[in-house]
Amino acid sequence: MEAAQRAILAANLKRVRERIAAACARASRDAREVTLIAVTKTVSAEITEALIELGVADIGENKFQAAKEKFPQVPALRERGKIRRHFIGHLQSNKVKGVLELFDVIHSVDSLKLAEEIDKRALALRRGPVPCFIEVNSGEEQKQGVSHEQAWNLWLDCQRLGGVQLCGLMTMAPLKAGPAQTRSIFSKLAVTRDDVRAHENENQARHLGLSMGMSNDFEIAVEEGATHVRIGTALFEGLNVA
Repeated sequence: MEAAQRAILAANLKRVRERIAAACARASRDAREVTLIAVTKTVSAEITEALIELGVADIGENKFQAAKEKFPQVPALRERGKIRRHFIGHLQSNKVKGVLELFDVIHSVDSLKLAEEIDKRALALRRGPVPCFIEVNSGEEQKQGVSHEQAWNLWLDCQRLGGVQLCGLMTMAPLKAGPAQTRSIFSKLAVTRDDVRAHENENQARHLGLSMGMSNDFEIAVEEGATHVRIGTALFEGLNVA
């Protein structure tokens, strides 16, 4: 990667981290509570590798086939355990086996059928329980995810699956949503997470996360309690990503 391009990437990463820290300060939170997931779906293996060299420990992709082609080209992504690999896109049941072979965390469990397939494949692969977020729909009919009212029932159903480790809830605000609507969506997910927490044992409840916030709204998400933000565009501004 050219030095000039690497310098732009480093500056973008520094700026995003500073914005996360500032949002945490406004909410009286510790910035260490927030995991930055670099969403690399639009960039090359070279840029992905540079991000990891700059200290990014969490990489997100939303398409299985693209990740299957890219990950072998990035040394740190070839083996499980070096970098946490997050699958953040819609997951079809017939892609579960391949996704589990490539990824560590799934952010888009939206049905019991899918959770059961993850459970079955995880046990067959002998890889241990798969950390999963239940996807909650923000109100857009064309988007995946369960309703807030359905989230608790799906949570209960998933608890009997030994191959699934529930670690929180995920949502996406509409791209055209204004700040007030976005904040309301994220705040509502935090309330739903707190409702789940109230029924869990104290140790597990303490670790339940919120995967919410992207390049256009991650500061609001952090202020409303996000533990995982999924950032792509803000990291790659000014780069030649073709």
